[in-house]
Amino acid sequence: MPSHLDDSCFFCKITKGKQSVHRSCDVYLCPFAFLDIGPLAEGHTLIIPKYHSARMDEVPDEYLAEILPLAKKIAKALGVVDYNILQNNGKIAHQHVFHVHFHVIPKPNDKKGLIVGWPRVEQPKEVLEKKLADIVSKL
Repeated sequence: MPSHLDDSCFFCKITKGKQSVHRSCDVYLCPFAFLDIGPLAEGHTLIIPKYHSARMDEVPDEYLAEILPLAKKIAKALGVVDYNILQNNGKIAHQHVFHVHFHVIPKPNDKKGLIVGWPRVEQPKEVLEKKLADIVSKL
């Protein structure tokens, strides 16, 4: 088993087979998908890479490569039109388990599940252009 896993991490225990869940895949780099034990809606699924890190920007790309294609397959399998794909990094970003994980949260017709909202603040075009240039220069 890879040495980049943490024995004290609940999600790493799942990866190592020490915590029972129905696994989506047993391939070395393939992420695991399993149902959330505290779902926001029926079918709320978690996807975790087989690499221990609290933040997504610290996970090697090869461990992230299959996550969005898997999330897409799960969203289709859930059979709902509306859904959220959510990934949090850090305590103030509402991360509670400090192993990178992605949520696929179905939004059934009864509107249960994740409630997302934030104030929309329009920025001047010049501010947006400057920020975009700064980001692009660092890619």
